[in-house]
Amino acid sequence: MADEDEDASTTPSRTAAKKTAAKKTAAKRTTSKTTAKTTARTTEKSRDDEGLPSAMEVLRGARAQLSELIGMPAESVSSFERSEDGWQLRIEVLELNRVPDTMSLLASYEVELDPRGELTGYRRLRRYERGRADKGN
Repeated sequence: MADEDEDASTTPSRTAAKKTAAKKTAAKRTTSKTTAKTTARTTEKSRDDEGLPSAMEVLRGARAQLSELIGMPAESVSSFERSEDGWQLRIEVLELNRVPDTMSLLASYEVELDPRGELTGYRRLRRYERGRADKGN
């Protein structure tokens, strides 16, 4: 008799656990569908303009290409514009890590890419300490 009472008392919690598991599974399916739709939209955008990459793809690609060429990490993109010949960016690169971080040396690179996002040239414009503000002209 005690066993029957124990089974009766655990049944509602088992049912609740099954319902919770079912909700989580449904939520995962919904998330997967949403992710698939977002990916499809992003892919469509990157195929616009005669198969040319999207602006975000160009940004990511430029940072990766410059980092690989110079062997130093690209920290940020401070300027980005489309030109007649493709793209022109200014990328900030960590050249020398120091302690404290405000004394680390950064450099600003001008990067040129063709319309497909392939790097065609770069040059270092200036070096500066992270903690120093730009001087007004």
